[in-house]
Amino acid sequence: MTKLTDFPVRLADGTMGDLSSYAGKVLLIVNTASKCGFTPQYEGLEELYREYKDRGFEVLAFPCNQFGAQEPGDADEIKNFCSLTYDVSFPVMAKIEVNGDGADPIFKHLKKEQTGLLGSGIKWNFTKFLVGRDGKVVSRHAPTTKPEQLRKEIEALLG
Repeated sequence: MTKLTDFPVRLADGTMGDLSSYAGKVLLIVNTASKCGFTPQYEGLEELYREYKDRGFEVLAFPCNQFGAQEPGDADEIKNFCSLTYDVSFPVMAKIEVNGDGADPIFKHLKKEQTGLLGSGIKWNFTKFLVGRDGKVVSRHAPTTKPEQLRKEIEALLG
């Protein structure tokens, strides 16, 4: 498996799906948390999604509780929080792990394709990976990178 769209994914309702429906789209994949200092980035992620979704752009959120236990809720609590607090309309997947032996295969792939400044491990919530239309990981961005700072890169990938 070399393309991200080849990987299976657990959906928020617990069922298995895959990312094949996102083939040919530009993706921004983010590990998220509801009780993190970076949580307000949901607003910027939603803004990007609404601005570019009609041009083939998708945001995919993967909640993760590995950093400071900042995502303690179950799928319904996460969905309600995202919807009610930030009016999120992009897909929020099932809660996963991004590091260690239990790391989701998608994040293993993302980290292998784009390492960070301090190695391949994810250092905190809201690490962002930008994936081109060809399914290859183009760039990785730190949690401190605000979603709006990715606008030019996203526009270039959308063409």
